[in-house]
Amino acid sequence: MCALEVKALVFDVFGTVVDWRSSIIRQGKEFGKANGVEADWDAFADAWRGKYGPSMNRVRTGELPWTNLDALHRMALEEVLAEFNITGISEETKAEFNLAWHKLDPWPDSVPGLWRLKAKHIIAPMSNGNIALMTNMAKNGGLPWDCILGAEVARHYKPDPETYQTGCDLLGLAPNQVMMVAAHQRDLLSAQEVGLRSAFVPRPLERGPGRTPDATPDPSFDIVADDFVDLAAKLNMLEGQPAD
Repeated sequence: MCALEVKALVFDVFGTVVDWRSSIIRQGKEFGKANGVEADWDAFADAWRGKYGPSMNRVRTGELPWTNLDALHRMALEEVLAEFNITGISEETKAEFNLAWHKLDPWPDSVPGLWRLKAKHIIAPMSNGNIALMTNMAKNGGLPWDCILGAEVARHYKPDPETYQTGCDLLGLAPNQVMMVAAHQRDLLSAQEVGLRSAFVPRPLERGPGRTPDATPDPSFDIVADDFVDLAAKLNMLEGQPAD
C-alpha cells in the first residue's frame, strides 16, 4: 500500500521505551548503600537482565507453568545475589528490590513522543512485563498508555505469535492496522510474521556505551526512526498527514 493505515501502535518496553540498565544500576547503588553492600552494580544489572530470556524460556518450554515476569525477576534476583556473594538480605528487602523493574526511567524522547503518537493513534505496551509491572512503570515514568497489552494478557511470552495476535484481537483490529515499535529486530520480525507493521527505533545505549545492538535495520521494516518524536513525524508522512 502506498500509505499506511495504522490505528494502533504497540511497543516493546524494556530498552525501547525505558532505559532499564541505567535505572537498575542507579537502584542497585541505592540498595547497596541502604544495606551496606558493595558490588559492581553495572555488572549486577547486566547479570540480572541476562537471566531474562532463559527465565522466560523455562515457561515457554513447559519447565515452569505460566509465571509472570515479576516472579521470574524474583527468582533471577536470588541467583544473582548468590553469584555476587551478597548474603544476609531479608526476604522483605529482596521483594522491595525486585520492584526496581517497576521504576525504570523513560528515554528522554519517550514521553513527549508517546503523547504525539497518542494524539492520532491508540498506544499500548506489547511487553513481556506483567500488568502490575507495566502499570506501575507507567505511573512512575508518566507513560500515557491507552491500555496494557502483552504477555500476561496472552499468557505467552514474545516472540510467540500468540502475544502479538492476542493484542490485535483485543483491540478489534487486523494485524496490518497495528504497528509494532521496538529497538530489537527479532521482536519486529516476529510481529511481522503475524502481519503487524513495524517501526525500528534503535537505542544505541541500551546495554551501555560501546555495546551497540541491532546496528543495521532489516530492509523489511516500514519505518526506521531516530526516536519517538521522529517516529511520529515519519508515521504522519506515510499516512499522508502533515508532520506535527
